[in-house]
Amino acid sequence: MDTLIKDGLLVTPQGSFPADLRLSGGVITAVGPELPIEGAKVISAAGCLIFPGFIDPHTHFDLDNGVTRTADDFDSGTQAALLGGTTTILDFATQNRGENLEEALAHWHRKAAGHSSCDYGFHMAITDWNPLIARELAMMAAGGVTSFKLYMAYDSLRVNDGLLYTIFKKIRELGGIAGVHCENGDLVNAMIAEQKAIGNRGPEGHPLSRPPEVEAEAVGRCLHIAGLAGAAVNIVHLSTAAGMMEIMHARARGQEVYVETCPQYLLLDDSRYGLPDFEGAKYVMSPPLRKLKDQEMLWQAMAAGAINTIGTDHCSFNFKGQKELGRQDFSRIPNGIPGVQHRPALMYTYGVGTGRITQEQMAALLSENAARQYGMYPQKGALLPGSDADVVIWDPEAFGVITAAEQIQRVDYTPYEGFAVRGAARDVFLRGRHAVQQGRLIETGLGRYVHRKTRAERSC
Repeated sequence: MDTLIKDGLLVTPQGSFPADLRLSGGVITAVGPELPIEGAKVISAAGCLIFPGFIDPHTHFDLDNGVTRTADDFDSGTQAALLGGTTTILDFATQNRGENLEEALAHWHRKAAGHSSCDYGFHMAITDWNPLIARELAMMAAGGVTSFKLYMAYDSLRVNDGLLYTIFKKIRELGGIAGVHCENGDLVNAMIAEQKAIGNRGPEGHPLSRPPEVEAEAVGRCLHIAGLAGAAVNIVHLSTAAGMMEIMHARARGQEVYVETCPQYLLLDDSRYGLPDFEGAKYVMSPPLRKLKDQEMLWQAMAAGAINTIGTDHCSFNFKGQKELGRQDFSRIPNGIPGVQHRPALMYTYGVGTGRITQEQMAALLSENAARQYGMYPQKGALLPGSDADVVIWDPEAFGVITAAEQIQRVDYTPYEGFAVRGAARDVFLRGRHAVQQGRLIETGLGRYVHRKTRAERSC
């Protein structure tokens, strides 16, 4: 039987308007006022907003960092995502040094297939390079992986500037896009050693070892290299005003630059690292939390349309037994925080609810922009006939308080403990399946792999 969602306000980046949606066979089949109800199960969305299913373009599920493994795998992480209104995630398939890309991708497919409760795709993180791997990029694209991750920090992951240039050129030829973790790895190593040498081994040493200049320098260098290669790039998890300035300069030069930031850089600041009883370890992530002035700059950039997407960089480690591994040395605290469940409610409450962004901008930042950027539009990120029936009925009057005790992320804390939120995903449809009903997760394990397009394929 078809599903008819009636009397809601559809929210798209182009505008909001009252309309009904008809869902059939996993796709949206009709959009318009007063659609006929014959042959359909009718669901009232009166008083609610209707968003296209949200997309989180930056998660790390079932990640082994070489010492410990994330608390959330694809089972728990995608259930939490779906409950919050996220219907598609893009995770990072990471190549180990000495491993080819085909092996890495197969490994991540095994992690996700049959376990994911929302639809999923992969970015391929490249850490090693040789002629075989260069040839494999075309194979990745043929398999629907059209975005690639490069690191400028972490000794086990980063590539040097020469390889950055070479890989950028290859990705450009392929019609893909590179996402870059921009921190100056050499400076990070030197500053970590410097902090430990003066006895600063607690969580408060973490932001001091990665000051804003470490990000800004790497962003600027990355963009100059990308300019030489003629490549479009995406700066992931941007955290600083100084980094944003480098992006603005590159755009003024005519470069194609995309920007992602995360709720933590908009809502949390570096005072958290000074919390007593090692509590600051809960907020150790890279890049670290910044100053209030950086937050303000990011909000302003977002309102002006200079930021394209909001990811979470969800990389969850328990405080007990995992974050505590670094009690005597902040550099051993596993980097990362949870957030995939709460991103939509946080952005609606502290973005739309405060007037910093509009609900239409939220639809762009959390859905359509990622779909377009990563080769999924209009299959994903749209409320159009023929699009996947990924739909969020959003209750703007729902009220709650975020607590670790009530989350379904499988981690023992949340960095947003005690945050009041207004607005919630009342009902969520994944390809027409009514997976979340009245705020309760009803169906799990429905996720499918999303085969994404290259730039050339999108223009056909």
